[in-house]
Amino acid sequence: MKLKQLEGLLGGLTQFSDPKAENSFDDISGKVVADFGCGCGTLAVASALLDAEHVTGIDIDLQSLELAQENATDLELDIDLIQCDIKNLNLKGCQSNSLLYQLMKDVLSVVVAAQAVYSLHKTSTREYIKKAALRNCNAISAEVLCELRYDLPRTYRFHKQKELDIAVDLWRFVPQARDERAS
Repeated sequence: MKLKQLEGLLGGLTQFSDPKAENSFDDISGKVVADFGCGCGTLAVASALLDAEHVTGIDIDLQSLELAQENATDLELDIDLIQCDIKNLNLKGCQSNSLLYQLMKDVLSVVVAAQAVYSLHKTSTREYIKKAALRNCNAISAEVLCELRYDLPRTYRFHKQKELDIAVDLWRFVPQARDERAS
């Protein structure tokens, strides 16, 4: 199937008329949103469209940030974009070298989100993610909101397949309140 055909078919699909995550948790409208590893800015753009008070996209890759800026500009959205490696946020020591674990720990430790952190992780890592979030990453709750299928395109030379269909979970983590962590 050609890309244009696929886009046409997907564009005609019935969409959620009332997104549950935004309405169930009230985590976006009027809030400050940080999109760590923002890539081309999809979640940052969605947050701005859902009336977030302020949106910042953070990514290590300059080309990704240029695409994110282009997407925000096309929709006339005010989104701040920062080129940064979150490993350089100068946080306290980490108990694991796993990049996934480090990302969760960094984001939840910073507590950019006073209410919640949303993240996508491979479904096969579900038990590990839940244990790590609750035990080591300052989360008081870790909940899978839904399981999705994700087509991961070949983006690097070392990728062996043209694309890979993987199952991913959309997680919602609630960090401890700042005053609870200080004690």
